[in-house]
Parts: sequence; C-alpha cells; structure tokens
Amino acid sequence: MRVLMIGAGGVGDAAAKIAAERDFFEQWVVADYDLARAQATVDAAVARRDGEDRFLAAQVDASNEKAVAELAREHRATHVFNAVDPRFVMPIFNGAFDAGADYLDMAMSLSKRHPDEPYSKVGVKLGDEQFAQDQRWEEAGRLALLGIGVEPGLSDVFAKYAADHLFSHIDELGTRDGANLVIRDEDGNEVFAPGFSMWTIIEECLNPPVVWERSREFEEDQGWFTLPPFSEPEVFEFPEGIGPVECVHVEHEEVLLMPRWLDADRVTFKYGLGEEMIAMLKMLNTLGLDSTEKIDVKGVQVSPRDVVAAVLPDPATIGPRMEGKTCAGVYVTGTGKGTDSAGNDRDGQPRSVYLYHVSDNADTMRDYDAQCVVWQTAVNPVVALELLANGTWAGAGILGPEAFDAVPFLELLAADKPEGYGSPWGMEER
Repeated sequence: MRVLMIGAGGVGDAAAKIAAERDFFEQWVVADYDLARAQATVDAAVARRDGEDRFLAAQVDASNEKAVAELAREHRATHVFNAVDPRFVMPIFNGAFDAGADYLDMAMSLSKRHPDEPYSKVGVKLGDEQFAQDQRWEEAGRLALLGIGVEPGLSDVFAKYAADHLFSHIDELGTRDGANLVIRDEDGNEVFAPGFSMWTIIEECLNPPVVWERSREFEEDQGWFTLPPFSEPEVFEFPEGIGPVECVHVEHEEVLLMPRWLDADRVTFKYGLGEEMIAMLKMLNTLGLDSTEKIDVKGVQVSPRDVVAAVLPDPATIGPRMEGKTCAGVYVTGTGKGTDSAGNDRDGQPRSVYLYHVSDNADTMRDYDAQCVVWQTAVNPVVALELLANGTWAGAGILGPEAFDAVPFLELLAADKPEGYGSPWGMEER
C-alpha cells in the first residue's frame, strides 16, 4: 500500500504519527498547500521510529483535482487519504479516481439547503455528489470509503456492530458526542478555542440538521428531513467522568450513511455544543460572519467564515493548554438479542446500549503530542487503511463504514500494541 495523505493539519499530523508505528504500508506521502507544514509532519513521524524512511513531504493545491491526480500518479499512490476540511472533498475525490487510486475521507461532500423549505426538507444532502458516482467507481473496481474518522467513522462501526450482534430490531441509532474539555491561557484562565476546524463547526452547526425516519422512507426525500439548528435539546450522560452534557441536533454524515446499510426506525446525530458555542454560532449567523461568499474589504476579496477561522487558534496547537476528555459514541435502543456482558438473556427484551470511545487529552499529548479531538479522529482512518491493506476489508464503489464487518476494526483498535492500536472502546447497558 502506498498512501497519499492530503492535509498536514491537526488530524493529518496525528494520523502520520500513528501510522509510523505500523508496518502495513510501503510509502506515506504527506501533502499540504504549505510544504513546510507537510515537512514538519514528516519529521515528527520519522522521529517516532528508528530507521523510519517511508514518509515524504509534498506540496499540493487540494482545490485542483488535476494537481491531486498528478501527485498521486507521481508517487504511485494506491490510496488517497483526504485529511483536509470538506470544502476540498470533490477535487480530491475526483483526483484520486483519475489517478486510479482508492480514496478515504472523514467528511463527505457538502450539502445545499432546500431553496424553499430548508427547515423541513433536504436539498442536496451530504455525500450526494459522491454517491452519484457510485457506478463508475464500482465499474472501475475502485473503492471510495466515505466518513471514516471518528464521527462519522467509528460511530458508524459501532452502529454496524450493534445491528449485527446486539439487536434484533433497532428503534433508534443515535450518535451522541460530548466532552468536558477546557482550554486555558498562559495565566490559567479558561478561554474559547475550538477543538477542531471552526470552518467545519460553522458548516455543521448552522446548516439545518438532518434526521432519518423509516416512516417517511417512501416519501419524496426517502426518509430524510430537516429541523431548525439546535433543535430538540436533551441532556445525555457521558461515561468515564464526563457526566451530563446538553446535546442538540447537528447536520452530520452518520444520518446520511447509516440508513443506506443498517435497519433502524430512526437515525439521529446530537452534539454537546454548550451554551457558549451555541450563542457564538447564533451571533456569527446574525452578523453574516458564517458566510462563505467573498466580499470586498478595502479592495480585498475575503470570505467572512475564513476570517473567523483564521483569527482563532489552530486546533493543532492548543493541546498543551487543553485538559479533559472527549467521547464519541452511538446510543442504540430497540429489541435485544443474545446475552449481555453480565450473562442476562436479551432475546426479545427491550434494550438500550451506549457504545463509545473516550479520548483523554493527557494521554494523547503524552504519547503523540496531539490533542485528543484530532487524535481520536485520526486513529480510525489508519485502522481502516490497515484492514484494507491486509484484505480484511475489501470492496468497490462508494461505501460507508457500515458496509464492512465491524468486529475486525474494533478488535484491532482495542488490542494492545504492537498487535493493535491500544485504544479500547466501551459499552454500557442503560
């Protein structure tokens, strides 16, 4: 396997460091618009292992699919791994296809609101542009694995595991994400600094959130519908000391992926944003600072959202000032099957299970010099690449994580090093 990873931000940097510990690939090219940043990631990865020589740095414009294809061909990449924000999904996706490479991403092509009823009907959904090309990818024998970060990604693997092994009928697959993270300044005061791309946070949280329901699947939008941002708040209890966090509906890929492969009555995604973040996002929207349309500022064309993202700290740099844990998981309700960990018979009985993964910033900073949000996202595509390299996972066309067996993924993620990645996951009966 020869990997071309595009993006040397926080997630890309962490992914390269994680990959440096593994033996499944022949070459790993780190490409970024900023060659110096790509080289810094390569240097950090190489330093983790004596004699490491599989990493190379390259420069690329991720918005130029021809440049992506040329770079992939130059390095004979078998897999193009997209580690940049979703604005660049389509040029990287198309460039990978043109180069004859397989493709992975952690976020899908962007949505567009319904022109008349944005808070009830879907328009162009997340991933629609990619799924429209399913036939040509399948006919070419090429795989595009979409949404293989943590959410989407590990959350979808959990959902697949629950559907196959824990439930005979699923009422709801509810992705729930929460944290107790705090970022402090040099004087120890708590400050605002998002754990991942502010551009992406604005995109996800201010777009109309999508829900899927089986009762609507024969309607025009095949079960998908939208709600106003921040709808249906609920307090969800997160494990391992994080505690109760208020979560709200957010547009996210799980809701667009899970119903394509898994059988459930309802699919949702709720995120623990917190009062401060919600208030800030509402204000950005009121002021028009969430817009991606360029405006003239004293003769310079700028996007307001790009400005907002640029003035905030780079998520890759805040790790030393961050403390706490982040949790990603899926709360599944329905009718159980088999027995639980205590040996209780669950066949035909009501069952509620939260499958989850917790990442502690103290651990990820100590072991990888990466803050926990980006590390938790980065580890999952590396696990997937290893499963693809050894043939455990295989396929062609446009697929999500739900299309593959969850057990090998979860076993490899949790197994102690060096056999696995040493990152256990949990399951709570509720």
